[in-house]
Amino acid sequence: MSPILFVLMLVWLSVSGQGIGDFAVSPDAGARRELVPALFIFGDSLIDNGNNNNLPSFAKANYYPYGIDFNGGPTGRFSNGLTMVDGIAQLLGLPLIPAHSQASGDEMLHGVNYASAAAGILDITGRNFVGRIPFNQQIKNFENTLDQITDNLGADDAAQAIARCLFFIGMGSNDYLNNYLLPNYPTRNQYNGQQYANLLIQQYTQQLTRLYNLGARRFILSGLGLMGCIPSILAQSPNSQCSQEVNQLILPFNTNIKAMMNDLSTSLPGSKFIYVDIYRMFNEDIVKNPGAYGLRVIDRGCCGIGRNSGQITCLPFQTPCANRKEYMFWDAFHPTEVVNLVLAGKAFSGGTDVVYPMNIQQLASLDIESPQ
Repeated sequence: MSPILFVLMLVWLSVSGQGIGDFAVSPDAGARRELVPALFIFGDSLIDNGNNNNLPSFAKANYYPYGIDFNGGPTGRFSNGLTMVDGIAQLLGLPLIPAHSQASGDEMLHGVNYASAAAGILDITGRNFVGRIPFNQQIKNFENTLDQITDNLGADDAAQAIARCLFFIGMGSNDYLNNYLLPNYPTRNQYNGQQYANLLIQQYTQQLTRLYNLGARRFILSGLGLMGCIPSILAQSPNSQCSQEVNQLILPFNTNIKAMMNDLSTSLPGSKFIYVDIYRMFNEDIVKNPGAYGLRVIDRGCCGIGRNSGQITCLPFQTPCANRKEYMFWDAFHPTEVVNLVLAGKAFSGGTDVVYPMNIQQLASLDIESPQ
């Protein structure tokens, strides 16, 4: 039996309630039952874990001090340690999900991470960084993974296995930071904020429908965070103030995601969508009550150069701050591990004020009818 066939048979055993899910081991929690067979991840640098490492790209994080607090050192994660989806995987009782560029055989047992730094909903987004894997290509990469599953399990068994898996999608940040807000892109002259949000959601709807048609049923959609308050934006203000213009710009997109999600839940039979309100998590909690999470520094990066340590992002072998658990931001754009794990915990078990209409734990436990 080939390695991939062996792997996928194990997945199928867990789907049918007869196998590994009842006695899987999570690194941090000891013996813990896996809540889902697998987690498939799509997104950008907030959750990329190495897919850009071998691309001809300026968007890379496979060098020290990235990964300074990660077991094994730099991996391509844009953080000092774990990302938000790493935390979610652990809470689900799964091991860390491997990058698509590195996964093979039994490494794909619990899912694959397709996220790519500088990627966007629009294919043209992030071109300043040269190499990146846009969302459309990430879906094609999943389709290739699915072909392997289907070839070995058969269409019916593969469909039942995939229907029980979770699909985490965190897209859109680069469509603003590395498209709409850049002077060398025409989009700001072509669309106002609402029109651009509508354009993104139109494309996003088609992309999520493609995933549904490939068998996905349980979707976790992450909204955009408080982007006007990241160090790279703060550094553009003489007074290091949050840009309310940027914060207001992204709100129509977040609003549109929730409307899209409700529409898709109705139009795609058997689908379940939840919305993770990252903006509210920051704006209504973490920024207002940083001390509750041990945070003292919320207006500059732990590693970076210039005003707010945000004018130039973390460079190779730069010495970062020593008190990393007290910083909200790791570099000019990305949170520290401690914040990523706070976000993961809220998404996993939070109330409907931050994750709607249910949390990830509840989504994982739903009895969704398998495709026929």
